[in-house]
Amino acid sequence: MHWRSFPFLLLSLLGTVLAAPPSFENTAIVRTVELGGAVVHVTTTYAIKATQPGAKVYTIAVGLEEKEKTSWLQVKVKGQQRELDVFHHPLDSSRNFHLLDVTLPKPLGLNATLNLVMDTLQTHATFPWPKEASQKDEQALKYHTDLFVLSPYHTAVQRTKLKAPNPRIISYTVPENVKDFTSDTPATKQGATVTYGPYNNIVSSANKEFIEAHQQRITAHYFHEQPVLEITNFQRAAEISHWGDNLNIQDNLVLHNAGPTLKGHFSRLEHQSQAYFKRQAPHALPALTLHLPAGIRNTYYYDLIGNVSTSRLRVAPTAPKNQRANRYSTLELRPRYPILGGWNYTFTLGWDAPLSDSAVYDKSSGKYIVEVPIMTPIPGAVVNKAEVSIILPEGATDVEFSAPFPAVMNRISTHKTYLDSTGRPMLTFEYENLTVMHSQNIFVLYKVPLAAHLTKPFVVGVAFFSLFALAIVARRINLTIHKKAKTL
Repeated sequence: MHWRSFPFLLLSLLGTVLAAPPSFENTAIVRTVELGGAVVHVTTTYAIKATQPGAKVYTIAVGLEEKEKTSWLQVKVKGQQRELDVFHHPLDSSRNFHLLDVTLPKPLGLNATLNLVMDTLQTHATFPWPKEASQKDEQALKYHTDLFVLSPYHTAVQRTKLKAPNPRIISYTVPENVKDFTSDTPATKQGATVTYGPYNNIVSSANKEFIEAHQQRITAHYFHEQPVLEITNFQRAAEISHWGDNLNIQDNLVLHNAGPTLKGHFSRLEHQSQAYFKRQAPHALPALTLHLPAGIRNTYYYDLIGNVSTSRLRVAPTAPKNQRANRYSTLELRPRYPILGGWNYTFTLGWDAPLSDSAVYDKSSGKYIVEVPIMTPIPGAVVNKAEVSIILPEGATDVEFSAPFPAVMNRISTHKTYLDSTGRPMLTFEYENLTVMHSQNIFVLYKVPLAAHLTKPFVVGVAFFSLFALAIVARRINLTIHKKAKTL
């Protein structure tokens, strides 16, 4: 080692030894897991106390497996609506947990307390067990998670509650080697809830030593009476037309039942019998109910075979902008066959809506602002992969957008269709693992010069003029086959 590097090494060692003590401690952590099908809702409440004055950044730790399953996350102060800023640390492959910093609304004084609530939605967190089921069988799922909620701070008491949809829980894990944290029963069941803890006096657990010594996996096996639905592929095309004052939206979906695969052959007679006696198999999906925007028109729905008439649409009239969140149209559709475990159903859904319901014109900037919904949520379903394309009017310039959350990838390209001259700008967003909480809007801003507004009627006029000119010329062409004159 070079002698010049020795002072820097000494300073580094001193910094490690004299590291500042933690700014917080946890007086209590309560994690509640709402067990479901394709989506699992987890709420974790941190009752924190500042151990230093001016503490403003609280660090949360989550296991890597939980981080991979989490598709949506937000942190709030308990009882408040404002979402707090969250900074995710870079992923570190040398440790099996992930850190994120939460900025508090204001610095806390010494011994001041605050309750933070972290809500997350986990996707692909459950799996069917057994993996196969006949039409008469029930559906059971399994869910895995870690016993302890990791934290870089000391925790006085901690609980984890697993809440099943009904009290019929088949089995659950009873933890071992937790005598250091409790003298009571490590897990108890009451009704549809399994409670782990309380566990007391837990030291800082966001480290390799604690995880290897104490962390363990717990499992719940429970009955689930609703189909486990996934949209394996979702494609939305939203086309904006100023001349027609229209916003056309078309969705192409591949719906997959991720429940236990069907054992044996499908019996239509058994299915009709179950429907008659109202004891439908829990892993079968006979119909769907979707909430579409108010004021839509020209709604269409078809699958790979053709139009499906077994549907019912109730259109709600357009509401004022401040009331649109509470008003929607309802579409009830029934596929050609019930979708059982392991089966897919591919269909297309589309509609037109007045552009004025979604667009405004900003006179100060000269830009149009259009909001386009990312998806139409199917209750309880997760969208594995989604592609949202927004086709702007031809000639649109100065294109900008504001998305509610980052996309896996976004790009801008040119879309050409009939009677287009230069093509239309098209924004494309790709997403993964979308849930009902992701059904938000993308705002697109753009300008359309006057010349661009006139391009379409000019192209249409030229097309009709060319057609008429071709007809005139065609009429003057003599296509009669003349007989040759006879020679004498």
